[in-house]
Amino acid sequence: MSKDDKDATAETPKKPKKMLMIIVLAVVLLGGGGAGAWFFFLKGDAAEAAPVKGAVITIENTMTINLADAHYLKLGFALQMTEEAGAVEVDVAEAIDLAIDQYTGMEIAELETEKGRLKAKAELLEKIEKAYNVDHKHLVMGLYFTSFVTQ
Repeated sequence: MSKDDKDATAETPKKPKKMLMIIVLAVVLLGGGGAGAWFFFLKGDAAEAAPVKGAVITIENTMTINLADAHYLKLGFALQMTEEAGAVEVDVAEAIDLAIDQYTGMEIAELETEKGRLKAKAELLEKIEKAYNVDHKHLVMGLYFTSFVTQ
């Protein structure tokens, strides 16, 4: 084998590696540009659409709800309204009804752990938000327990 043949064979693998490196670099640059565009344009819109806290409506009376196996829950809560709700008069009867439906018949063991309480609270909040969103207006954004006693 001559010296020229050895040089030709040695140079051949370098070209595909060089081409592969260029392709990888181009993909990384395009991906980074796309991620940057998403971060500045799309994520910025989502942050602006987040609701702003408004008034808190406290449900005056605590309620006693029957749990499973002759246990009960004494529950009181308040609704965190959005600024978008403004001075809208809110009838809390539906929120109370949804709370009773949510907790009636639950096992006390579910509510004695933080994880169980948070799960039940999140489910209740989801139902209340759905019930109080009228005409594409987001009225309720949070739920606060003012009393939570199990026995």
